[in-house]
Amino acid sequence: MHRLSLPFVLFLTLFLALALPAGAQTGGAGTDTPSATSANEDSSSASEEQANATELAYLAGLDDPSIPLEELRLRLVPLTVEELTTLADVWQANARDATLAVVERNLELRQADGDAADALQAARDDLVEARGEIFEKYGAVVTSLDAKGGDPAVIESLITYRTAISVEETATLEPREIVVNVLAWLVSPDGGIELALRIAVVIGSLLGLLIVAKIVRAWSRRMFKRVPNLSKLLQGFLAMVVYWLVIAVGLMIVLAAMGVNITPFFALLGGASFIVAFAMQDTLGNLAAGLMIMINRPFDEGDYVTVAGVGGTVQKVSVVSTTVTTPDNQFIVIPNSKVWGDVIINTTASDTRRVDLVFGIGYEDSIEEAQETLENVLAMHPKVMKDPAPVIRVNELGASSVNFIVRPWVRAEDYWDVYWDLTRQVKEVFDERGLTIPFPQTEMRIKGDPKSGGTFAQKD
Repeated sequence: MHRLSLPFVLFLTLFLALALPAGAQTGGAGTDTPSATSANEDSSSASEEQANATELAYLAGLDDPSIPLEELRLRLVPLTVEELTTLADVWQANARDATLAVVERNLELRQADGDAADALQAARDDLVEARGEIFEKYGAVVTSLDAKGGDPAVIESLITYRTAISVEETATLEPREIVVNVLAWLVSPDGGIELALRIAVVIGSLLGLLIVAKIVRAWSRRMFKRVPNLSKLLQGFLAMVVYWLVIAVGLMIVLAAMGVNITPFFALLGGASFIVAFAMQDTLGNLAAGLMIMINRPFDEGDYVTVAGVGGTVQKVSVVSTTVTTPDNQFIVIPNSKVWGDVIINTTASDTRRVDLVFGIGYEDSIEEAQETLENVLAMHPKVMKDPAPVIRVNELGASSVNFIVRPWVRAEDYWDVYWDLTRQVKEVFDERGLTIPFPQTEMRIKGDPKSGGTFAQKD
């Protein structure tokens, strides 16, 4: 029995050594040895350091005051709200440190005199300039945080801190320091000189933009004149559209070149369009009517028209109104909605017009002689057209006269000359030939009066 037990014990020991885990071999199940505890702590520390390293690598350099502003703005694009909030706190600390350096320099400057004061003033100006750059980068971070939906309370606090520094610092300055700062700002390349240059650029850009817009408008008007079947009204309207498009695009280019964010302008325009459209219903109606007039061309500039009960020569048609000049030189502005919504009579649309006249003779006069007289008068007038031939016919047996219609054709511009000339000439020739032009008269008979054997004629 003793000989068999020893191999059995050795086999059992080997089996346990292979079957049990390492922890059980050394310390038993559920018991950590000092070496195992140290390994777990090293693993946890390594994971934590790796996470910190990842976060620092992602934000590396974004809190550096020397980072260029444009680079900072580009690197802010992918950051989340949480990362931007942390970064804003860091830049707030940078602004605080920069302001602390400026304050220390101001205190030293108040106690210095002579050359030392000049040196300190120059050093102080450099610190203020550096702080200004920090403020710009600080503002870029806050703007990005606001655009991505950061906490409004946090954003307001960050903006208030920046504003309060400027307000409180200005309030603590002495009058002499204020004057020195103002003068230094006026002659500074980054201050007054830069502002003057920007103002000059803006004014120059606007003047140049207006000149370019006028040149483009004149060029477009010449181009539109070459388009067949395009009315003068539509030519002027299209030239005006081109002019304002050049102005609008040019303004956006100028503002963008100056670093102004024009995206809010589009948002504001989109939001206000509905309100403007509702408030300007009548104006938009006139605009639509003006476009219909220009497209359908019922009349053009220089035409004599009768619209909305007004007769006159068309001077111009804008997008909202039509201006006509009456024969007595009155300027009348008519809304386009009234022009398009009413009957339009274009008197000068054709090159020729027919003059409609009526002449009457007495019943005792000769119709043949009157016919011949009227034909001779029309044939002698130089402005009466031969083709088409004039029409002279007996049209009506009136109450006191035999009425002739006289309808000669003339050029449109000769209408009134022929109308007035024929009216006068027919009267003169009728008088020469003894043809009467009767006037209305009434016969009155008094019944029962022995003395009234005749008839009394009374003019109406």
